[in-house]
Amino acid sequence: MTADRKHIVERVQTGVRMEKRLLKVLKALAEYHDLTLGDLLEGIVLHAFDGKCPFSQPNLQRIKELKKFYGLDLDSRASHRLVEAGATHSLKKERTSE
Repeated sequence: MTADRKHIVERVQTGVRMEKRLLKVLKALAEYHDLTLGDLLEGIVLHAFDGKCPFSQPNLQRIKELKKFYGLDLDSRASHRLVEAGATHSLKKERTSE
């Protein structure tokens, strides 16, 4: 594929749920780059699907600053371990039934 080739796509509206502070950082990063949130997420996912980091060093520094500003203390180690607020009661129940 050449870099200047345009790709016609069909976009759909989606209602994904996401951790609040993570979304704030993503929105701020999209705004910083004058992108829509959807465009930013598409770029991140396409890079990830190719096994590439979507961010340059200056962007990673900006993300670090935004995470601090919005109090986002999560990193990749938190993936698959996020629990919805208010769900702790059901977690305790699961642990005691094992």
